[in-house]
Amino acid sequence: MADHRLLVYTHEDCLRHDPGAGHPEHPGRLRAVLEALRSTFPAELDWREAPLATDGALARAHDPAMLARLRAVSPATGHSRIDEDTALSPHSLAAASRAAGAVCAAVDAVLAGPARRAFCAVRPPGHHATRSQAMGFCLYNAIAVGALHALEERHLQRVALLDFDVHHGNGTEDILGADPRVLFASTHQSPLYPGTGLPTDADRERSVHNLTLPPRAGSAAFRAAWEDDILPAAAAFRPQLILVSAGFDGHRLDPLADLALDASDYGWIGERIAELASALGDVPVVAALEGGYSPTALAESSRAFVAALLGRPMSAVTDLQ
Repeated sequence: MADHRLLVYTHEDCLRHDPGAGHPEHPGRLRAVLEALRSTFPAELDWREAPLATDGALARAHDPAMLARLRAVSPATGHSRIDEDTALSPHSLAAASRAAGAVCAAVDAVLAGPARRAFCAVRPPGHHATRSQAMGFCLYNAIAVGALHALEERHLQRVALLDFDVHHGNGTEDILGADPRVLFASTHQSPLYPGTGLPTDADRERSVHNLTLPPRAGSAAFRAAWEDDILPAAAAFRPQLILVSAGFDGHRLDPLADLALDASDYGWIGERIAELASALGDVPVVAALEGGYSPTALAESSRAFVAALLGRPMSAVTDLQ
């Protein structure tokens, strides 16, 4: 019988990244997730410490010049700014390295078994960081680092990367979109930052599936995009590993977007991903926290998503009213 324990990777360093007073990507986001998971699942999660990513793992996803620039501007005290949205504090690169290291360690663990599912409760998010540029709150692209670790170190031939963050994962597509070993699929609100991810005919030739949703799209449109397009495409790709950019900023309480989802939608997508993995022969699943800027919504949404990966019924998770 398959072991569907859930491994959870995190580290105190991820709470030490400080982009500045008033910034929406604050440590309270991760605290809300950790408190929700620990209180809801006191005996069902296997907590593990996220290691630092190796230089080699980071260099697979990012240009050496970008990595050198980040290290050069990393401050000993105070803050340094990459752009209007993205700042570094003394512990920021360690936090971003732990996030990338978490995904790599989780990939190794679920491929080795017996546990086949993992959730990386980490920050900062990563899916906007391109091969050559940190941006959009993101420093290192943890999910892309993990995908390339699976392909190059673990010699997988097909990895599906599913992104339900409300913003397009432009960095992940930049790094992996042309790699035939990777299916990249994303639903995202449009128009919205970063303004990329509009569907094109070339996408399907590159195993890229970008589906845009209008503001206030709500549950029905979100679920239809996944049920009718992305999940069938992922099944046809027959991945050996499913990676998930788990952004919960489509929630109706999120201050940075307006997709009008609720926690039950994140439970639903967790159930569908778990069903897909089972249908493909118990393919391993690793999800990593991306966006989500209402701590209340983050707590409820991550709790619903994790419950689904654990196989808990949705009735066991109370949504926000």
